[in-house]
Amino acid sequence: MKKMNMVIAQSGGPSMVINESLVGAVLEAKKSARIGKILGARHGILGILGGDYIDLRKVTEKKLLKIAETPSSALGSCRKKPTADDCKAIFEAFRKLDVGYFFYIGGNDSADAARIVAEEAEQADYPLVVYHIPKTIDNDLRSCDHTPGFGSAARFVASAIKGDDLDNRALGGVKIDIIMGRDAGFLTASSALARVREDDGPHLIYLPEVPFSEEKFVKDVKAAMKKFGRCVCAVSEGIRGKDGVPIGAKLGSGETDSHGNVQMSGTGALGDALAKVLKEKAEVKRVRADTFGYLQRSFPGVASKVDQAEAMAAGRAAVKAALAGELKKGTIAIVREEGRKYRVAFAPVPIRNAAKYTRSVPKEYIARNGHDVTAAFLEYARPIVGPLPECETF
Repeated sequence: MKKMNMVIAQSGGPSMVINESLVGAVLEAKKSARIGKILGARHGILGILGGDYIDLRKVTEKKLLKIAETPSSALGSCRKKPTADDCKAIFEAFRKLDVGYFFYIGGNDSADAARIVAEEAEQADYPLVVYHIPKTIDNDLRSCDHTPGFGSAARFVASAIKGDDLDNRALGGVKIDIIMGRDAGFLTASSALARVREDDGPHLIYLPEVPFSEEKFVKDVKAAMKKFGRCVCAVSEGIRGKDGVPIGAKLGSGETDSHGNVQMSGTGALGDALAKVLKEKAEVKRVRADTFGYLQRSFPGVASKVDQAEAMAAGRAAVKAALAGELKKGTIAIVREEGRKYRVAFAPVPIRNAAKYTRSVPKEYIARNGHDVTAAFLEYARPIVGPLPECETF
């Protein structure tokens, strides 16, 4: 078969392990005689449209492995949704560069962007193999049991909550922590992994999957204060009332990206609003709120080892699948194998399985009281997140 060049790019929010997937794909591609140049596009689709590339074949393996362990998106990222005109420009650029393989690392919006490119390529009769490589700390891709990036962000969240619980023990009152998760509460649910002792926080966990009631929130906090003498709350940024609209979106600036997502993580408005509610209606003197925000995505030194290994394996699997040729537009599904011992497999599936639509936390992972998670969720999340720092108190 004719040797073709390859383009790889990163898209959407960065993560602690997205570079593992990038490097995994590059190292696998370097082994193939069917792949010529390996070009890394800076800032996703924008780099392709602007002709801004790095020749990754020239980068040493030693440097690549250091980049793999570095958080955030080494190539840069974007949130651009390509139009039909963009796709025509991409094809023209790829033709000039003799590109036959395109890999796009990201979440469901990135998968949808890759799908658009792949479908437009078919219509233009352009011989392009397109593979989406999964990534999202939200853990909301329908194609995967769990997603690269989630385990490390969840480890950050659980560790931060563990520390916040110790702080709350010392000073008392109520602490509210706002955690990422626009439509899915997996990351907020992972805060429950911080618990070791019976009175450890978080004492209350609120997910987007359960309609949020201000009255119930006040009642829950009062009950926790009575039981523990203090209260730590883990709250998803995506909590919404009965109308289905995220409360944080109503409080924010209304800024959206090209995929229509309302920006919520860069503001402390939701935490401040909930703190105000408790001060006024729960008669709690000391109430504090923090928004973890973007720290959850690219914090060095806390990545899950399992997450790192699986992210690199997903990158390698995408290149292997593209070269195998069974699917010309695909994504890599991470499948948890049955059995007591934790194991996963990496399977190529149609790209539409990951594109656009998201999944939510399953009902069996949410406690009946609406403000906690079940043992089934903890069993699901523990092997992905890995061990947490051990702490002791009197």
